Amino acid sequence: MNEEQMKQAVARFETLLKEQNERNERIKAEKEFKDFRKLDKIVIGVCGGDGIGPIICHEAERVLRFVLKDEVASGRVEFREIDGLTIENRVRCMKPIPDDVMAELKACDVILKGPTTTPQAGDGLPNIESANVAMRKALDLFANVRPVKIPEEGIDWTFFRENTEGAYAVGSKGVDVDGELAVDFVVTTTEGTQRIARLAYEYAKNNHKDRVSIITKANIIKTTDGKFLNLCKEIGAEYPDITTDEWYIDITTAKLVDPKRRKDFKVFVLPNLYGDIITDEAAELQGGVGTAGSANIGKRYAMFEAIHGSAPRMIQEGRGQYADPCSMLRASVMLLSHIGKQAEADKLEKALDICMITEKKLTITGRENGCTCSEFGDYVMETLQAL
Repeated sequence: MNEEQMKQAVARFETLLKEQNERNERIKAEKEFKDFRKLDKIVIGVCGGDGIGPIICHEAERVLRFVLKDEVASGRVEFREIDGLTIENRVRCMKPIPDDVMAELKACDVILKGPTTTPQAGDGLPNIESANVAMRKALDLFANVRPVKIPEEGIDWTFFRENTEGAYAVGSKGVDVDGELAVDFVVTTTEGTQRIARLAYEYAKNNHKDRVSIITKANIIKTTDGKFLNLCKEIGAEYPDITTDEWYIDITTAKLVDPKRRKDFKVFVLPNLYGDIITDEAAELQGGVGTAGSANIGKRYAMFEAIHGSAPRMIQEGRGQYADPCSMLRASVMLLSHIGKQAEADKLEKALDICMITEKKLTITGRENGCTCSEFGDYVMETLQAL
């Protein structure tokens, strides 16, 4: 590394620090959550993404329209279709989310979003940030909430993953200094940590959960993970009826597959990267990533999505119509709850439990030997009508 390369790297790091400081000031200024009960109309944006995204997103919308038909008819709920998040369009614009698409997203209250393809090193695509990461940052969707339930095994977990900081905050802005040394960055702020911790503890209190587990690697990543751990513990001290424990991420992944210990876990709060990894492990225990939905919550906006990817191979092989909509449908339950339609959310969740777990008249395999995405949607709506 020569002196000029060092100066360039330092200049880029300075730019990143200024950007993150500005962001920190913005999130401190946003105080109150939007109250959906006070809205005359709730606008639900439906953004299909790419790959199998438009297929499963359309099916979830179809079920939601069925559930909310009276609200749609009265004008209290409006669905808006938002295109433009395909990988082709994002590459053409050289942006993770094109400007016109972002404007449409910001005109909605909540968003139902299909999976999107993220370029990775070696795939020949430009270095464009993940659309998910960009959306979470632009709409300040700081909490990724993922429930996992396996009643017969005593598992009832809810994960609160910090969504806008950690290792993903500046994931596309690391510094390749000289072709031999490359550096990425982890970001932790006081406000960013306190708000995700408080959301987790409030959820635990309101849902009669008596334990919150803080997951870090603070013994090794002492500055950022250490800050996250200490701030979460400070928030936890305000909730004396809730037990707070702390775990390192590596041993947590082991204990989730330990039948003797995993029943003890209730609510998790953890930084971005760890949450991304461990929630996929948890979903696999439940039956696969296709069985779990995800909520991305901010103070003004919320986005609900499947936790799996866009499965471009299914489209390439002509199997898109057999895509599994269950993750999107689970996310739709969370959407209904978020906009104050708890009775409707409970009813849809019960119907999905019947269709996916107890009755299982139809099987989804992703191939011709299983049902199609739309056939499963019909099955869910038939079940809803019978409840």
